[in-house]
Amino acid sequence: MKFINKKFLFALLILVTTTVFAQPKREKVDGVIGVVGDYVVLDSDIDLELIQLKAQGVDTKNITRCELFGKQLEDKLYAHHAIQDSIVVTDSEVTSYMNEQLDAMVQQVGSLDKVVQFYKKKNVEEFKSYLFEIIKMNKLTSQMQKKIVDDVTITPEEVRNFFKAIPIDELPTFGAEMEIAQIIIKPVITDDEKKRVIDKLNEIRQDVLNGSSFFSKAVLFSEDPGSSSNGGYYKMNRKTAFVKEFKDVAFSLTEGEISEPFETEFGYHIIMVEKIKGQEVELRHILIAPKVSTQAMKDARAKIEEIRTKILNKEITFADAAKSSSNEKETKNNGGVLLNPRTMEPRFELTKMDPALYAQVSSLKDGEISLPILDEDRSGGGKFYKIITVNNRTEEHTADFAKDYLKIKELALRDKQIKEIAKWSQEKIKETYVKISDDYKDCQFTNNWLKK
Repeated sequence: MKFINKKFLFALLILVTTTVFAQPKREKVDGVIGVVGDYVVLDSDIDLELIQLKAQGVDTKNITRCELFGKQLEDKLYAHHAIQDSIVVTDSEVTSYMNEQLDAMVQQVGSLDKVVQFYKKKNVEEFKSYLFEIIKMNKLTSQMQKKIVDDVTITPEEVRNFFKAIPIDELPTFGAEMEIAQIIIKPVITDDEKKRVIDKLNEIRQDVLNGSSFFSKAVLFSEDPGSSSNGGYYKMNRKTAFVKEFKDVAFSLTEGEISEPFETEFGYHIIMVEKIKGQEVELRHILIAPKVSTQAMKDARAKIEEIRTKILNKEITFADAAKSSSNEKETKNNGGVLLNPRTMEPRFELTKMDPALYAQVSSLKDGEISLPILDEDRSGGGKFYKIITVNNRTEEHTADFAKDYLKIKELALRDKQIKEIAKWSQEKIKETYVKISDDYKDCQFTNNWLKK
């Protein structure tokens, strides 16, 4: 399962809510400072963005209104052509995402009224309408940007030429890195506890079949923090990042059908499919995780201590112990080596490492085995014990083509994508209706909005 980090999403929303959607109008009205296709930019959009940046603690002294205006125009250009290219963002998709954002906002500030007050809206309905249009436009924008760069690839020769073109005194510096491996031992759940959870889900399932609301049951009983407040709702396709067991069940059901209880690494679930639209499924689910006994936690700690002792006594290597004993299926066959989720490489840059993981490994020497660590799966998989080792580390260094090829390839690809977007923007501005207010015609825009 892919659970939603609401705190992260709230921060993300603050970053992206930099535009106010307006109905298509080309006649002069007070406050309109720009028009791109069917979208307008208001002077108040710039004011609101400045307020939000200051609220985040950003120093806005060196950020000009022209720069913010240029960004607004770019977003409108993407959204306008997303519609022209028949990119579809459904109202149900926007509404679902909006509800998640509202939940996250309320958790952060305490009440919906405070959220409405922060955004200077008259009432909740006005704010929801405002937020709906922002999210819809931002989804159109992101999908259009994705479409522009989706087919952009880069060859090894292009990577080499990109690297050669960088002056020696401007070569990037890569921070200190380390390779990390871990062994995880999870507490064993008793059969009686599994049966209790399955019986409870069967009881809920029967209540729904008898006429009860699945939405209400999910709000009351589901332990999925990412969907319980929204009645267990998810929208997914075959490529959505959910665990295989969950997707297998979801795509085996017909509309209105409720699954039997089934197990994933997060606990036991039941799913009800609401709609099937081509390759997409809209569903609701309820998750209940079996509870771990105190004795099971003691047994897990004893087992991880035993494994650590055998490694220290040279009875077994860390890698072999991971393969034979670790409960983490993603890493056990690779000797416990972790993959960096940002790069999918087995190396972590210290300055960009998750703070919790950094705290666990920062004091370890190469080859040293940590004491047993009590940890918890952030996505709801429960508590477990683990031991960690650092296989090797690389100190901060200037980019080296051979050693840092994958990082250089990433930089080269990003550079090519930026150029592709710039080329697209240049072409689309020429064929799109653009109007800039006289008050902003002296701005030094990156793009040729004035079509000079």
